[in-house]
Amino acid sequence: MLSEPVLVTGATGYVGGRLIPQLLQAGYRVRALGRSLGKMQCRPWASHPNLELAQGDVLDLSSLQPAARGCWAAFYLVHSMIAAPDKYSEADRQGAQNMVQAAAEAGLNRIIYLGGLGQLEDPNLSAHLRSRYEVARILQSGPTPTTFLRAAMILGSGSASFEILRYLVDRLPVMTTPTWVRNPVQPIAISNVLNYLQGCLEHDEVLGQTFDIGGPDILSYQELFRIYAAEAGLRQRWIIPVPVLTPALSSLWIHLVTPVPSAIARPLAEGLRNPVICQENRIREIIPQKLLTCRETIRLALEKISMQQVDTCWTDAGAAIPPEWVYCGDVTYAGGTILECGYQLTIQATPAAAWQPIVRMGGKNGYYFADALWKLRGALDRLLGGIGFRGGRRHPTELYVGDALDFWRVLEVEPERRLMLLAEMKLPGEAILEFTLTPSGPDRVEIKELSRFLPRGLGGLIYWYAVYPLHQYVFKGMLKASAEKIGRPIVSGPQRFTPKLPQACRLPEKKL
Repeated sequence: MLSEPVLVTGATGYVGGRLIPQLLQAGYRVRALGRSLGKMQCRPWASHPNLELAQGDVLDLSSLQPAARGCWAAFYLVHSMIAAPDKYSEADRQGAQNMVQAAAEAGLNRIIYLGGLGQLEDPNLSAHLRSRYEVARILQSGPTPTTFLRAAMILGSGSASFEILRYLVDRLPVMTTPTWVRNPVQPIAISNVLNYLQGCLEHDEVLGQTFDIGGPDILSYQELFRIYAAEAGLRQRWIIPVPVLTPALSSLWIHLVTPVPSAIARPLAEGLRNPVICQENRIREIIPQKLLTCRETIRLALEKISMQQVDTCWTDAGAAIPPEWVYCGDVTYAGGTILECGYQLTIQATPAAAWQPIVRMGGKNGYYFADALWKLRGALDRLLGGIGFRGGRRHPTELYVGDALDFWRVLEVEPERRLMLLAEMKLPGEAILEFTLTPSGPDRVEIKELSRFLPRGLGGLIYWYAVYPLHQYVFKGMLKASAEKIGRPIVSGPQRFTPKLPQACRLPEKKL
């Protein structure tokens, strides 16, 4: 095993977040690159002695260069479809060009890239898959040998493809589908993908080569739906192909039925119209392993979901970088008027006890008050093209920085002290919801709940004041209900409070 680390870009993404612990367990030194240091520090593998954390972005060459320096190999596992859904091709092109330059300067031995499967000469190849090929071309055009692994549908608990499959079959006993439901596909289990990725570090035969990777089954999406229904213990699903359903209409339907938003569903749906099967299987001889069947993979994924052991999810790829105005309440510094609604109460309890209902809220646990209104807000967001409730939360009792929580993103978690959430629903501005716990005496704790909103133009101001009475009703009731969950006496409140301006945001006092 080499003493130099392996660079893993996209460290907190679906694949990267699973590859890192596997490499560490195999004895490799790993340097994990991610945009949010706090997000990486919350991962279970963050404290491993063979791990280094590097904050950076492949779109920022100045941060990518030092991250690559001193490494001997790099995994390129970055895709901008979530971070920049409207211009992912441009972002991916820039990221690949930066990787080529950083790898050359660092003298890397190899780059390993995971992309998509499809026929480049196919005139109907989706823009999403064509962009994946462009990234591979850019990486392989540089001086560093780049191994390109082409995968079709990756199946595993938490993958976007699996979540689409799961929610469609779970929720629709009768499905009207596009004709691509009969297209052949060769899915591969996430565990097999990880083994191929690791194997590319251990076999020089793969240097600079392109390989198709797929599981043992070649079947249609229709057959895949029926296998899932059988493994999930559901009745047979009726599938009716309809030729008038275009990828655009299909993505809207996926958006409404599943947690995957239309911005991500559309490029995925467009890719489904292309038959994606392996044209060659050379890698099976170089990196032999037991390939799981679709039935085995779906069964394993459902077991992990039922046992609440989903290691990573497609939603993990969202940004966890707080807006600058969050830490500064002054107009001069923040660049706008910050509107606030805050409530506080004091309860006879320990911070540990008071923390439990706060860290468990959302998902199936709900928000303890006016849950019907929260669900209505999520449904309206989906209708407007937003993410809606997005399938709840990764774990019922744990929160990490970067976790998706319904239509929130976790920005900060300080157990028994503070939780900060960024709203990701469609809004005419940016919104933050924050909880802070402060001991206020023997066996007493003060809980503060603060909603902050930075409006975007006149529409943002109109929105805030239009829903302000509803915010007062919901947030006050939510704070009281969460305190009642503790089962200890409420000493005072809930009552309104005005937050103090952070010291760093105060204007300097004028000298007379």
